[in-house]
Amino acid sequence: MANVKQNVLGPRLTLSLGTTGYSLYIGSLWCFQKNGTRWFLILAGGILGFTAALLWAAQGAIMMSYPLEKDKGRSFSIFWSIFQLGTLVGSAIALGIEANSNLPSVSTGVYLAFMIIMLTAIFTSWMLLPPHLVVRGDGTIPLLEDSISPRKEFHEFLQLCKDWRMLALFHKCVVQCSSAPTIGAITAFLFDGRTRALTALLTGLGSIVGSILIGFVTDRLPFGRRARALGGVIAVLLMNILIWGAGLGFQVKFTRADEVILGDKRPWDWTVHAAAGPIVLLMAYYIADAMYQGLAYYTMSAMSNDPFKLARMAGYYKGVQSAGSAVSFGMDAVKTAFLGEILISWLLLLISLPLCAWVLMTIRETNYEIEGITRVETVLDEKNNDSVMKNATEDKTEAIAMSEGQGAPKTENEVV
Repeated sequence: MANVKQNVLGPRLTLSLGTTGYSLYIGSLWCFQKNGTRWFLILAGGILGFTAALLWAAQGAIMMSYPLEKDKGRSFSIFWSIFQLGTLVGSAIALGIEANSNLPSVSTGVYLAFMIIMLTAIFTSWMLLPPHLVVRGDGTIPLLEDSISPRKEFHEFLQLCKDWRMLALFHKCVVQCSSAPTIGAITAFLFDGRTRALTALLTGLGSIVGSILIGFVTDRLPFGRRARALGGVIAVLLMNILIWGAGLGFQVKFTRADEVILGDKRPWDWTVHAAAGPIVLLMAYYIADAMYQGLAYYTMSAMSNDPFKLARMAGYYKGVQSAGSAVSFGMDAVKTAFLGEILISWLLLLISLPLCAWVLMTIRETNYEIEGITRVETVLDEKNNDSVMKNATEDKTEAIAMSEGQGAPKTENEVV
């Protein structure tokens, strides 16, 4: 229901509230590492789930509705690159602190650095430009409605859930983050603290590469929008077959019970010869993941330009995605075999792409003809006209009052 709050409260307040849970969760991880306080970790995780939903609903609405139609793929590339730049900076901090450490866990300094960075986001969210001041490069502005009531917003969201296109994308939303817990569990299983920091840095770099690739395919190929979108489906399909196939080949070489893998005792350090291939593989996973995420956002943004509709889609997308992630975390919590988790995630991913292609085959080459566009000059003219009418009304009222006070003409027509 984060989309309700986004459309009622606006993006700046929604983003600010959405960042509050992150620093709390990092603090709970530190407490769990030091004191084993499970209740605090679980509570903070629930709070983070609530606040993160706000952040991602606002982010999705901004990223999909603000850019021109021809730039929506690039919009994802820019956002995802900035988003993963946070991963790069955070991983670089962790790597710098842990580079000379052989401990299996990270130090207090890493947790402290992350908490400080995350706390600043509560305030920097207010630096975002308000929606009514956003002007696109061609002089148009995002379509904005008057303030909407929670009741009406809830009704509109229920209508969205009945749209066959969103039902077709349900599977893709579930799959979106279902592989992340598996990949994270394998990373923690194989590597020590400083190698995990290096891996996080490289996977962040991989995500940036993947986001740029999918942005190029969906925006820059010399075809119509529908053809570019379907080309994106083919690119994502081929990339995931290649990378997940390589991952399956690696996964059959060990199980959760193994202490020695490929001749080396785990956890591996990056100096171990066998570690190089898996580190590159993990980076490739995130290239494929970014392309998959970009295709999902491009599909939704091609369905409408309306910020309110897109906020609902973002809320739907992140809600269903989180449900899939919760199931995947549950599978990992009960120690499901890594091979089983990999096979399930890969199979679900492959099934979701034809459904996504089905939706993309129905998109229009442009939504401007259906939803219309608003130019900034039109808004300024309307405001000027409203101001002139308001001033004229005030002058008329004042003249009537003065004439009545002097016993002059009593009717409005005589005063005019």
